[in-house]
Amino acid sequence: MQFNGFHHIGLVVTDGERSFEFYTKGLGGKELMRFPMPDNPEKTIYMVDMGNNAVIEIIPRGSGEEEDNARWGHIALRTDDAKAAYENAIKAGATSRSEPRELNLGGTMEILLCFVYGPDREVIEFFQVKNGGW
Repeated sequence: MQFNGFHHIGLVVTDGERSFEFYTKGLGGKELMRFPMPDNPEKTIYMVDMGNNAVIEIIPRGSGEEEDNARWGHIALRTDDAKAAYENAIKAGATSRSEPRELNLGGTMEILLCFVYGPDREVIEFFQVKNGGW
């Protein structure tokens, strides 16, 4: 298993469309893709490249989230083996947030992803691009 840098950083926001407009029209970011939120399909997740593959995932708040301000939600580490990264993290003391699962994003990107909580409950995503995407 090898890590290849960050894949993206997740930003949890109160209004996904407003933040998308800010990061694209306001700051000049380029839309890479959009797709329905897997656990809340009426909301849209946006992937925006801010240059040189510095990608922000704009995540609208789900139900029950009480914070008023946006917050960085997670880091996504690009890897060639998300399952091995997950297993190594668990062995090192991380706790599982979600086990490895395959998804199709935007109809063009096949991925394997999983999440763990680090030592201070920080959220780490292991992100493996299987086909398509960036």
